[in-house]
Amino acid sequence: MLLQILKIIAGVATIVTGIVSLFWPLKVPGFTGLEPNGGRGITEIRTILGALFVGLGAAVLFYNSSEGYAILGITYLAMALVRGISILVDKSPVSSNIISFIVELVFGFILIL
Repeated sequence: MLLQILKIIAGVATIVTGIVSLFWPLKVPGFTGLEPNGGRGITEIRTILGALFVGLGAAVLFYNSSEGYAILGITYLAMALVRGISILVDKSPVSSNIISFIVELVFGFILIL
């Protein structure tokens, strides 16, 4: 029961992250370090960090299946893997990167269980 609640929380948090990026894309640079260059950059934030996250989170909650949660979990673990490598290779151990890495790992493992 607790694990299912944690999975739902991860799905909702994914949607909330997407909503913030979708409707307030100019708040994203403060945490991600991404600086949109004009309308094109804002469009990318809205679509990739916004719509994609909303869609993934909503699909997981809508279908409420172990396979759906696992797919989102694998996605988060892949993000954590790439972020971890990038933190080292790109010498970017800033707090927002570390926080994102930890959240991605935690969500990833919760969602694949």
